[in-house]
Amino acid sequence: LSILAAWHQRQRRASSRAVFKSDPGASRMSALIISLFQIIQIFNMPNDLIAVYPGTFDPITLGHEDMVRRAAQLFGRVIVAVAAGHHKKALFSTQDRVDMARNALRAHEGVEVAAFDGLLRDFVLARNVRAMVRGLRAVTDFDYEFQLAGMNRCLMPEVETVFLAPNDKYQFISSTLIREIATLGGEVEKFVSPGVNLLLLEKVRSMAKA
Repeated sequence: LSILAAWHQRQRRASSRAVFKSDPGASRMSALIISLFQIIQIFNMPNDLIAVYPGTFDPITLGHEDMVRRAAQLFGRVIVAVAAGHHKKALFSTQDRVDMARNALRAHEGVEVAAFDGLLRDFVLARNVRAMVRGLRAVTDFDYEFQLAGMNRCLMPEVETVFLAPNDKYQFISSTLIREIATLGGEVEKFVSPGVNLLLLEKVRSMAKA
């Protein structure tokens, strides 16, 4: 890298010379090497970017976990932001959902879980977040996510939205479906982590006694 950097500096000083004006091949080679140098610089930069992955996570599923794992490979730090979810009737309390997410994601380095109440913008800007991760499971998700990304750009133009498609085997999983199956007595252990499955079973039993 140091050799390439030195060459890059020499070529920048020589860029105004006639040889590069008269020899297109030399100019193209110079541009190619400079581009290669810039790419190497990017890959050698410390990855200190912070991303937020927001949602209600009621409950967190294996699809969510897959998204977090992949986001953690792209960003230095990923914050899983658990929304209070006033617009939804949540099955679990906010604290229960935070605890479930922390337990399910404890093996992932650079990942933290935090609850937020109110505008996501305030949560994001307070933590110097540079990217927001969103999942696209199917074409039907696109219209809503596209609208949401546009509004978020208006509210926080310095934050980029990054869309990730889940693994094929998780594309059909949603928290809504998991809740419905579990409350109707179905088995969901294939779609959530063991700890989440136990809490779902306990919740269903408590609801049946109520």
